[in-house]
Amino acid sequence: MLILGIILVVAGAVVGLGKMPRQKKARARRRKLATSLIVLGVAIGGGQQVQQKVFGPNDSASSSVSSSSASTQGTTQGAPTKSADNTTAQPVSKLAALTYNGDQEITINNNDPAFADSELSTKSGGWTTFSNLDSQNRVGPAEAMLNQSIMPTEKREPLSWDPTGWHNKKINGQWLYNRSHLIGFQLSGENNNPKNLMTGTRELNSPLMQAHEDDIAHYLKQSTSHYVRYEVTPVFRGDELLARGVAMRAQSIGDNTIRFNVYIFNVQSGVTLNYSDGASQIQ
Repeated sequence: MLILGIILVVAGAVVGLGKMPRQKKARARRRKLATSLIVLGVAIGGGQQVQQKVFGPNDSASSSVSSSSASTQGTTQGAPTKSADNTTAQPVSKLAALTYNGDQEITINNNDPAFADSELSTKSGGWTTFSNLDSQNRVGPAEAMLNQSIMPTEKREPLSWDPTGWHNKKINGQWLYNRSHLIGFQLSGENNNPKNLMTGTRELNSPLMQAHEDDIAHYLKQSTSHYVRYEVTPVFRGDELLARGVAMRAQSIGDNTIRFNVYIFNVQSGVTLNYSDGASQIQ
């Protein structure tokens, strides 16, 4: 009887797996690919995984996006009034100083997004806000209170804006760079907006950023009452035109279904990037 019971449980589990929704399967595949890329990077680096230091909100760090960022914020869709200093609570200067060691995505503050209570209000409904471009035309932090109400209902149009560091070329038949949205189009409907586009490698944009965006989109589609507080901060080192990476943090309102705080390095396997201007060389 015990053996028969075990067989029935295993059979039930197999049936359950077979009924996994297509959307969950796709997200799982992207997560698996992201993990594979990280493992591959570690193997190329000699097989030794080095633990990157992660930071908390109380660490001393410059809050500006770069040493020259001092532009004001542009707001849309009913966003609450914000300070006009292009700042973020993320430890940007420390993130910019990090050296990629094989882990393309690391956590910040133990994965705690650490939004203040005042930042989690849904009184203004869904909204997005984008920093004005700085004196070098670089993007700054983008913030949002995501909700179904601001998700797109039309197909995305082709992109034409070239963000800083845009020196694109094909490597092994695929483009090196993407015009990466800070706030993903599927979440906000924001598309060819210069304040929402940065030059990101293919590996940064998809699967890594997209995996988080897909999780958020899936959560938002479950109910019109679902909200997610979201912030994406491009991280530049000094006056460089190509971002070293992006800091992403998110918190679903009323539960912890969506809750993360990560930094993703803007790198591409087998390619050396010149962050001063976006030029590249195959290794």
